[in-house]
Amino acid sequence: MGTRFKKKSQLIDIGITAVAAVLSVGIMIYGISHLGLRDTWPELVLNLCYIACLVMMGLYFFKRLDSQRFNYWSSVCIGITVLLRDILFAPPLENYPIHLICLTLSVLLLLMLTFFYARKDWKSYTKRNLWMLFIIDMFIAGLYHYVIVYNPVNEYTTYLLTEIWIRPTLIYGLVACFMSEDGTEMGEA
Repeated sequence: MGTRFKKKSQLIDIGITAVAAVLSVGIMIYGISHLGLRDTWPELVLNLCYIACLVMMGLYFFKRLDSQRFNYWSSVCIGITVLLRDILFAPPLENYPIHLICLTLSVLLLLMLTFFYARKDWKSYTKRNLWMLFIIDMFIAGLYHYVIVYNPVNEYTTYLLTEIWIRPTLIYGLVACFMSEDGTEMGEA
């Protein structure tokens, strides 16, 4: 069975993403079973989208999924998680300015996903455009991390800290897949 990527750096990027995302999703599934489905069912829905992204990444890596389908469906899954976790059911934050910043960045991320990943000419992305998706999601996760760490610690804290970093990890993997794909005409800008 052949793989899509041959360079060692490409394999390391995809491998790091896969291992980190699988561990994170595993911790979240354990958290759901530990804390009970009644309190954590939204996390189960998010984890289904994350697992779908991981499966598609595997299929893409082993040339079982073409670039256009991988592009579309992974974008849809990530977009669903942004819409659910950060916009429709945004966690209430005590610091209102940080809440507004997170909400604004989440809307921007959703718009960027729609603009960059839903276009017909998706191979014309520039590296800067792709990395902006990752940077914005890292900034959102960093703000959530800051708020969670400075609130009173409870049994949910560990699982919340794990959950907020899954999506940036997956977006890093998606960016790494697109940037290292053979035959793309990605700009350097």
